[in-house]
Amino acid sequence: MTREETALAYVNGTDDKKGLERLIQNAKRLGYPKVEEAAFRRLISLHPECEPGSIDHDFWSMVQAFEYVLTEERGKTTRLGRTRPKALKDGVVATLAGWATSNQVTEGFQMLQDREMLDLSGEAIVIRHPDEFAPEVVEAAKRRLESVGYLVN
Repeated sequence: MTREETALAYVNGTDDKKGLERLIQNAKRLGYPKVEEAAFRRLISLHPECEPGSIDHDFWSMVQAFEYVLTEERGKTTRLGRTRPKALKDGVVATLAGWATSNQVTEGFQMLQDREMLDLSGEAIVIRHPDEFAPEVVEAAKRRLESVGYLVN
């Protein structure tokens, strides 16, 4: 087994957040982008309080991903100080619907687009869970993603 294969096997079988964070840093340093990406995706998917595949799981994975990326870029812990309280107060579905139907592209959407991570955007989450939203919300999400060249199934 190669180093990369060993690392990917570890990623698939662990729930150790600290271990995944170390692996991301090591993979970045040693030039293993596939391992770095896999470890990052695994790290942000770890939410024991949310059912994998649920809208809540997708939403909180997005929040965790965004916070992780911003923390890495800024060199200090960064939390989404408006998103978290809004989701807790209004609910995940209402928060996502508001983003998708807004006339303005959110700063978060733009930042995810710049980092080629639109699959984590609120709009992408809306499209993955169309039964949770009114048809016009789903259409607005599709339009926004398609307007920037993101392929929507």
